Amino acid sequence: MISPTTLKTLSLSGFTLAIAACNAPSFETVAPVVPPTMTTTADAGAALPMDPPTDPATPGDADGDGYIDAVDPSGTLSPEWLAALDDRELDYGAALRTASLRLRGVIPTLVEIRYVQGAADPRIAYEQLIDQYLADARFHRRITEFFRDTFRMGGGSLESAPLFAAELVVEDRDFTEIFTAISGTCPTYDAETQVFVPGDCDNGVSEHAGLLTHPGVMKQFASNLAFRRVRWVQEVFACTPFPAETGGSTDVGGPAPYTAPWAFESISGEDNGGRIDFHDTSSVICANCHATMNHIAPLFAHFDMNGMWQDDFAVTLPLVGAPMALRTDWLPTGEATGWRMGVPASDLPALGEALAADPVVARCAVSRVWNWAMGHGDVIGQVDVVPETVVSSLVDDYVSGGHHLRETVRAVFTSSDFVHF
Repeated sequence: MISPTTLKTLSLSGFTLAIAACNAPSFETVAPVVPPTMTTTADAGAALPMDPPTDPATPGDADGDGYIDAVDPSGTLSPEWLAALDDRELDYGAALRTASLRLRGVIPTLVEIRYVQGAADPRIAYEQLIDQYLADARFHRRITEFFRDTFRMGGGSLESAPLFAAELVVEDRDFTEIFTAISGTCPTYDAETQVFVPGDCDNGVSEHAGLLTHPGVMKQFASNLAFRRVRWVQEVFACTPFPAETGGSTDVGGPAPYTAPWAFESISGEDNGGRIDFHDTSSVICANCHATMNHIAPLFAHFDMNGMWQDDFAVTLPLVGAPMALRTDWLPTGEATGWRMGVPASDLPALGEALAADPVVARCAVSRVWNWAMGHGDVIGQVDVVPETVVSSLVDDYVSGGHHLRETVRAVFTSSDFVHF
């Protein structure tokens, strides 16, 4: 019997999976946009200012790093940070420079700059230009690049996944189709006509579920036991690392308690049929992560290393001879798969529906747009987490408006935070 703690990390294509220690198409350049009535500067950077330097002994700098903490221990914006936000000044010119670079990849024209400067109401003029930027074909390139970075994939057979996400935004469709679409999930881009061309994925799947059945995704994140695919879904769409769920605190005889909400015996171990002991507690509590991971992974395990669907499980175990996985390697007999405790998912379309309905997933999508617009780092890779109070109203609008991420992009780039410096 092999313990996961002896298989701490598995590095595949530069993407490291902690098994137990859970601690480009061509786009055409188009003519400049001309404002309804009517570049030589650097990217203005984030619309939210960097936390202002302060004396480490000053209230508001709890960790003593010399900067005011944006979030206080309660998880809300600290009074000191709110005061710093109040000191910002409205600057549509700086906002226009940043927006043009983010959305089109070029600085605004002199005509556009003067259009905002000379407007009777600069806010209306600025928002008119944001609408034109979103209608510009150069936005197609920029939003595709955003999803390449977000998905950690692109080019060749890996290009259609970010293209599909970009298509949903450009065409102002319900972004939850990223999990639920049954067709058109492998599009291409026609540079001549500057439009996305729908295309179906052909990898043997009988019922597609957005990117959850996409051959490029399954190929890019192939691994033992399909855990790398599970981690991709968790980090990209839920914006948090594993462990994904916490519940009570149970002593299972290890150095730390078991904290997942699932029953400890709901996943496989040496005592209930598994060939890898996910019940191991010798150094870490493997089940804290794997309680959730093991309930999702079998759903992705029918894809082989090339992303092709197979009737039988097509992923291997990290054991001598690389044997093919059996369902009992993840879950004991009779245990059902699920997205979260209390959210069953018997197949990938059901998993897609669960993701589409998850408020955490909705918040993640908005947070990623926010960080992109503000010039912040990746939520996961650079641990640049957006406080809930910052995006709560945007998330509410995104959900109530039918999950139109294009509208969220517009809302962020026209928000008070974006135009104040």
